[in-house]
Parts: sequence; C-alpha cells; structure tokens
Amino acid sequence: MTPPAAPRPRPFGRALCAMITPFTAEGALDPDAAAGHAAALVAAGCDGLVLSGTTGESPTTSDAEKTVLLRAVREAVGARVPVVAGVGSADTRHTVELARQAERAGADGLLVVTPYYSRPPQAAVEAHFLRVAESTGLPLMLYDIPGRTGTRIEPDTVLRLAEHPRVVAVKDCSQDLLGATRVIAATSLAYYSGCEELNLPLYAVGGAGYVSTVANVVPRRLRAVLDAFDAGDTAGAARLNGLLARLVELMMASGLPGTVTAKALLDAGPVREPLQPAGREAADGLREAYEELLAVC
Repeated sequence: MTPPAAPRPRPFGRALCAMITPFTAEGALDPDAAAGHAAALVAAGCDGLVLSGTTGESPTTSDAEKTVLLRAVREAVGARVPVVAGVGSADTRHTVELARQAERAGADGLLVVTPYYSRPPQAAVEAHFLRVAESTGLPLMLYDIPGRTGTRIEPDTVLRLAEHPRVVAVKDCSQDLLGATRVIAATSLAYYSGCEELNLPLYAVGGAGYVSTVANVVPRRLRAVLDAFDAGDTAGAARLNGLLARLVELMMASGLPGTVTAKALLDAGPVREPLQPAGREAADGLREAYEELLAVC
C-alpha cells in the first residue's frame, strides 16, 4: 500500500492575494480602504495577504506609508490570516531596516525580492537574503522575479538558502517549472506561484498555492481551482482554470502592469506615477472579461 503523501508546507496559507494599495482621489494612502479591501478578501476565501509588493506599488510608497498600511490591514484582519510584508529594495541596509520596521508593525512574514538593477552575482544574492533572514525573527518568502529585477535566484542558490531556518517559502515568477520542481523535491520550502498561468501547474507538482494579483478581483474563483484539485477533480480544476484564462491574460499579459489592471476593475483610487491608469479601451475589455467570467462560474 502506498503511504499517504506528506502534507505540503504552507507557512502563509494557500490562496494569497498580492494586495493593491488603495489611494484617495488625490493620491494619498487610504488606510481605511485598505482595511476594507483586506477584510473583503479574507471573507472571499483568501487565507493570506501580501502587502507592499509590486502590485502594492512598493516603489512609490514611502517607508512610513508601508507601516501605516501594514498596521491598518493587521487591525482589520486580526489573527485570522497571515499578513506578509514586502520589504525588498535594491539596498541591503534599507531592506534590513524595512524588515525590522515590518516586524514591529505586526507582520507575520517578509517578502524579499532579489536586489534589482545592480545585478549582483549569486554569492551576493545569497548574502543579501541571509542578512535579511538574520535581521528579524520573522520567516522569509524569497521573491524570484528576474523579469523585473534582472537577476534570478538560481535553483542552486535557493537550495543553499533553504538551509536557513527562517527561509521558508518562495514566490516564483521565474517561469522555470523544472527548476521549481527540483527545489520542491529536495527541500521543505513552500513554493507559491507568482504567475497566475502557472498556479495550477505548479500546484500539481507540489507547490503550496499562489500569491496572486488577480485575486484582488476574483478571489473565490482562483481558489476554486485549487479546491477542485484538492478534491481529486483534476478535470474540474483544469476547466475552471481555463475559464479564468481570458481575464488573467488581460490583467497580467496585456502590456499593462497588474496594479493598473486591478485598479481599473476596483474602486481603489489612482495609481502613482510613473504608472498611468488604463485607457478606456483596455478598461472596457477588462470589464467585459470580468463580467463574462462571473456569468459562467
């Protein structure tokens, strides 16, 4: 008889939303709207929230705003779900300070992106993450998104980092399913898909779930894919995943950042420059795809 599979590590939940950061019409941080959005996401099935990532417009929010946002969301959701704070920057010292700031403000974990622009070699990438891991008592989710940072966290580097007790997860936007499979097989790291088109494939090879921008808009429908898979209905999971494809494509692969497309579908205020709001044609297309999805599932 085949022994039951070991449970997947899920230190931050399974269905995580990479939350937008709401602003007022004048462009100021809107902590009340953030608290309301966070509570609605949890009610709709998100079992983890990630703040101040790319979707949260972290490059254009100040350190003080990040703290206000985290505290507002922490108060809104209480201890019901983990709240992970994005603290990545191109500067190791600044990242360490942001990490300590997030710990003081009540984060349950840290999302740490590869240092960008300077294109550090792998030894420097590894040293960066270890410095952050040693700076607080919080667990880390490594954020591998070479399309934005210019530098991968190579699988061998991830394998070494997995030896640190506070490196517990990866948000994977590397588009390297083979590399992810290799690390999942060799470690206890929780692998979260950061690309919606790979949510189901990565989950099928042992991933922990996803950290999704699209979850800002259709959290229940994204979660339903994983629910079907966990129930053994792989055909149903594939069908639901296919129904999501058009909206995912328009939100994440149309040439507009996910922050822009998510805010085009939500009453969450403007985006901050250098981003610009979606044009009328793009917004109408997004709305049409969204309403079509709601009509069929």
